[in-house]
Amino acid sequence: MKIKGLAGSVIKTAATFFATVVLVCSLAMFAVPATPVAAKVGQPDIPVPALSDVHCASYCVYDKTTGYIVISMNPEDRIYPASMTKIMTCLLSLELLDTSEKITVSASALAGLGNDSSLMGVLEGEIVKVSELLYGLMLPSGNDAANALGEGCVDAFFEKYPAGGSAVNKDGVNAQYLLDTMHDSKDHILSSRKLEAFALLMNLRADTLGCKGTHFVNACGLPDDNHYTTAYDLTLIMAAASELEDFNTLISAPSHVFIATNRHRSDAWSYVKNSNYLLYDPWLASKTANGTDSHLAAVIGGKTGTTSQAGKGLTIYTVNENGHELMISICGIPQDYYFYTTMYLASVTAYGNLACWEADPVTRVFGTTGDYRWVNAPANEQPQYDPLINPGDDPEAYYVVKELPTPTPIPEEEPTEEVPVETGTPLELFVKSNPAISGVIGGVMLLIIILNIVLMIRIHRIKSAAAIRAKKLQSKKK
Repeated sequence: MKIKGLAGSVIKTAATFFATVVLVCSLAMFAVPATPVAAKVGQPDIPVPALSDVHCASYCVYDKTTGYIVISMNPEDRIYPASMTKIMTCLLSLELLDTSEKITVSASALAGLGNDSSLMGVLEGEIVKVSELLYGLMLPSGNDAANALGEGCVDAFFEKYPAGGSAVNKDGVNAQYLLDTMHDSKDHILSSRKLEAFALLMNLRADTLGCKGTHFVNACGLPDDNHYTTAYDLTLIMAAASELEDFNTLISAPSHVFIATNRHRSDAWSYVKNSNYLLYDPWLASKTANGTDSHLAAVIGGKTGTTSQAGKGLTIYTVNENGHELMISICGIPQDYYFYTTMYLASVTAYGNLACWEADPVTRVFGTTGDYRWVNAPANEQPQYDPLINPGDDPEAYYVVKELPTPTPIPEEEPTEEVPVETGTPLELFVKSNPAISGVIGGVMLLIIILNIVLMIRIHRIKSAAAIRAKKLQSKKK
């Protein structure tokens, strides 16, 4: 029993000692500052696929500045445009309608739009500003917005270019053209056949632009055997639309928040984002697959289009470092490759811009893709300089800002005495350069030594007491 008591006392003393050491060391750790760890979570460079690895039906890169095709694959093959149709719808809407006026959405504009239709979300009888319908057309790709705008355009066309009058539109016709082609009266067309009339205006403009492989039957791009175009024709339509400042504002907007109407009583009843992902990351097209600089300066924007018959497609507007404006269309990406759509577009964009640069290697647009990134914000928050979207901006002021300032000469200082370099062992140098940490460590070590001595003395006393008790016990037994 006495031996067990002695062992327990020793164990208890040792446990107290080690607990004290752990506590002191923990406090010392807090006294020594921790070394920060830098996280590396940035976006790595991602190479685009080579052109030979792009799976699509066709593509075309058209140089609007020169009027020539830069690179292409099957540019005149017939394809289904899906919602890329809305580029033409937007073009005609901006020409015929005042963006501040309002349109009442009719039942006929919403008829035939099934569950598979992409929608803005307007309702029958809703009174909506044209500008809001245009955002609903180009960002969420609303078929309802397309039909409402198409009907509004026909009303405006009859009003601006009446039959028998001298006024004609850019295609050289007035309302008499619709009356003659449709073999119908004005009243019946306006009451029952507006969308048919709008399709005629779309085809007439396509002919004017030189589109040889295009025929439209609706304003939104719903599938139809007689609704088709080509990659080349889409670039021609995009080139024409890019002449309109409001069009460039629409296609370059990352997002839009809709305002209240008579049917949606609260602002922000819907929030939509641009489905052209290259708009958010134009750097993807800044290099080809082998790392060659494409000399892409900016991605202004574009329009996507997807149906099961058409596959995925995009038509975009870009600007090269040499100042050339390139219209790029990629069509018919199969469903199995939908996830690669943005990378395929980036590849065609990169190689098209590189070919354009090689034909005219002169820098006229300064900066990188990031310098020309449009933002969806109020006017007072927009970039101060963006000549690609605001041609009126003065480039001279921009260049002055971009130039490096002339360095200020640094006055020569009088020579100073050389500071002697400290020498000694690594431990001595550490103690000199880190007195606070050295003091803490020294104190911890001293405390451990003292505790060791205390422990040894206590163990010695316990052993001595045990020996004395043992002798007394033996004496009693004798």
